Amino acid sequence: MTHATFAAIDFETADYGADSACAVAVVRCEGGQIVRRERRLLKPPRKQFAFTAIHGISWPDVADAPTFAEAWPELRESLEGIDFLAAHNASFDKRVLSACCWASGHSSPDHRWVCTVRLSRKLWKLSSHALPSVARHLGLTLNHHEPLSDAETCAKIVLAAARDGAEV
Repeated sequence: MTHATFAAIDFETADYGADSACAVAVVRCEGGQIVRRERRLLKPPRKQFAFTAIHGISWPDVADAPTFAEAWPELRESLEGIDFLAAHNASFDKRVLSACCWASGHSSPDHRWVCTVRLSRKLWKLSSHALPSVARHLGLTLNHHEPLSDAETCAKIVLAAARDGAEV
């Protein structure tokens, strides 16, 4: 089991712009246990939503939510002292985090990233390594595209991989 301190992160975006985060969740793990869960709706920079059918979030849901710039300082506290950030398809979440930080004038975290898609491919022979497939393989409950559920599932994949002997 990993005794690393890490955070799993998941973003949902409103449109095709990487800066359009409309929701984020961060799940912090210490000593092989989940110790903190954070989920925030975010007001993206544009009112147009291209992905409501995927994640169920629309402009009326976020019109009064804080912007990324307003929410990030508190969320960033979940990343203090971590060894790495984890995400399923980490390149997407890393790109969104970087774009949102840049657009809001915040510095982007420089943590190492662990991609749980790649991790699952190394460990488990599955026909698909999409988040629902990996969750099913591990017997995890998942409400896909709900950011807190996605981030928690990602954290549990890292913990399961560590139990199965992976170096993370």
